[in-house]
Amino acid sequence: MRKNNLIFPSILFAALFMAGCSSHNQALYNYGTYSESYYSDVKDHTHESQLALQKSIEDAIQNAQDSTSGRVAPGLYANLGYIYLKKGQSKLAVENFKKEKVLYPESAKLMDMLIKKVAMAEEDKNEK
Repeated sequence: MRKNNLIFPSILFAALFMAGCSSHNQALYNYGTYSESYYSDVKDHTHESQLALQKSIEDAIQNAQDSTSGRVAPGLYANLGYIYLKKGQSKLAVENFKKEKVLYPESAKLMDMLIKKVAMAEEDKNEK
């Protein structure tokens, strides 16, 4: 008799536990193929891998609304800005650094430092 009293609660607990574990969780941020592209760029560091990384970041930014937060993942604007900076497109770099700063205020000190360095480099270039 006592054994029969434990069967129903055990089955109920197992069913609830399984239902809780099987819920579909959507990612907080949508990185797309960023991780693979970043790894490829670090490993190979070719012009093609750099272009693939830039495209994967731009795609992740474009598809940010598909994530749970609906926001661009942390660091993507900063990384894209750095890519533009390496290409000599300082205006686009600063725009992306500012977007990162607005979206993630905790990055403000780093973004301000990068923006300042870009401005100083532009001044030096204009003086020559």
